[in-house]
Amino acid sequence: MSTSVSQARGDDSQRVWTVLDLLRWTQGYFERQGIESARLDAECLLAHALGLERLRVYIDFDQPVEPAERARFRALVQRRAVERVPVSHLLGSREFWSMPLRVTPEVLTPRPETETLVTAALDRFPDPSGSFTVVDLGTGSGAVALAVARERPESVITATDSSQKALSIAQENAEALGMRGRIRFLQGNWLEAVNGEKFDLLLANPPYVAQSERHRLPPELSHEPEQALFAGADGLDALRVLVEEGPRALRPGGAIALESAPQQANWVTGALENSGLVDVATHRDLAGRPRVVSGRCPSD
Repeated sequence: MSTSVSQARGDDSQRVWTVLDLLRWTQGYFERQGIESARLDAECLLAHALGLERLRVYIDFDQPVEPAERARFRALVQRRAVERVPVSHLLGSREFWSMPLRVTPEVLTPRPETETLVTAALDRFPDPSGSFTVVDLGTGSGAVALAVARERPESVITATDSSQKALSIAQENAEALGMRGRIRFLQGNWLEAVNGEKFDLLLANPPYVAQSERHRLPPELSHEPEQALFAGADGLDALRVLVEEGPRALRPGGAIALESAPQQANWVTGALENSGLVDVATHRDLAGRPRVVSGRCPSD
């Protein structure tokens, strides 16, 4: 069989391609292109092309795939392998905290490690029936704000972003999940949007990639908004603002939790301690890397 992209997706009209045939070939093709999640990506794209849940590709693995379906799949595979468009953009959605979220090139694709930020927030306020105020700065798709809103239904949540396009996506996600009335959306850069308000909990997943790291990044990130990725020469520009201004936006006993790159966690820890916060802690992601640092404002 030729290794051309067109044949990979079943352009050979003399062959009957089954679901399993396409999965196997596409997985191998993606692996040769250096795509790490080759099998998962193949499954997600084929399920999307067939209009099925991903589980169905296993149940229907021996079913033949019609030419029109193969054509749809071919277009998706081409964009994934050659243009390196993220799967989330090709599907138009990404799951986060077991919630389906719409994503576009206007927002950063929610990543599993950011669920650590949600966990840290819930750990700071463990009572599921508690009522407290939350601000999610740089909300993007709204992933973190929506996850906290789901787990703490009595909370009052504000989500901010400097991008109106990002806020529109976040609002759409809130609407789709039946939580539009739960969250106040404000446009503005970090705390400028809330104009001196005080909160029980401040959360942020800011940009933290250094400009010098640009050439080392996976090509998929070229499809995501630069302002959500890069933060100056050392990657700390946004974090500096947040560790300086964030504690001043907390009520007595309030908490802050910030996501960062693993190598930045020690810096964030020291900066929060120097700002006067107590009970500063590091939270590790599922890979065991320090991903989030949180701290608490003294109660008196």
